[in-house]
Amino acid sequence: MRRSLIWIAVAATVLFCLFPFYWLINTSLKTGADLSSANLLPPSPTLDNYTSIFEDSAFTKALRNSAVVAGTVTILSLLIGSFAGYALARLHLPFKFLILAVLLSISTFPPIAIAAPLFEIWTDIGLYNTYLGLILPSLAFGLPLTVYILASFFRDIPRELEEAALIDGATRFQAFRKIVIPLGAPGVVTAGLLVFIFAWNEFLFAITLTSTPDRRTVPAAIAFFTGSQQFEVPIGTISAAAVVVTVPLIALVLIFQRRIVAGLTAGAVKG
Repeated sequence: MRRSLIWIAVAATVLFCLFPFYWLINTSLKTGADLSSANLLPPSPTLDNYTSIFEDSAFTKALRNSAVVAGTVTILSLLIGSFAGYALARLHLPFKFLILAVLLSISTFPPIAIAAPLFEIWTDIGLYNTYLGLILPSLAFGLPLTVYILASFFRDIPRELEEAALIDGATRFQAFRKIVIPLGAPGVVTAGLLVFIFAWNEFLFAITLTSTPDRRTVPAAIAFFTGSQQFEVPIGTISAAAVVVTVPLIALVLIFQRRIVAGLTAGAVKG
């Protein structure tokens, strides 16, 4: 009986978590009068909403913009964060704890507090409505988290492995590239995925620091989405767009799930 109750609780939790996404897919397959129905299955399922959003140039541009911004932020965060995390993990730096504390405080700072000042600064220096203007704020919030995660992983890698490589003639950078990075791959994947999800879903800066469809990312584009059906509230097309935006994140999690689990559980057992 106890085992059955546990499985019932797990199934109920899974259904509770998955139902909003299922309802989103359900709505994306409806058109016309079916949109106002509360049926668990669409009466007349159709892919017209998906066809219409991909025929909308603003949406396809937004997908491209999101890929450029999120990809660049992720690459820069991992590149810079790996060096910074290694330095914090290996070098005897003064005030190391204070540095990590400041980095974490930056990642928890509310973005709304700097959105308006950034709008003024970006407008004055010419970064408004540009890729760089979107990349820099996301990098400022994603990089501290990357540094903190990678520093924790690199700290758990035995120093003896690097020392053995140095004795064999490797340089410090070669030891870092060929020993530390491969062993810290679960942490690198975990940090990269978290930063990518943050940059992909970022909405506040995307809607504040852009003004045209040429630079809007997907979350901002959906906020301005009017759909393609005249005289109809674009619930179906917005739902279809939301499903399309979510699919890449689900695919990344499924592809790297083993690395993510290894990264999240690294250091849980010692000895």
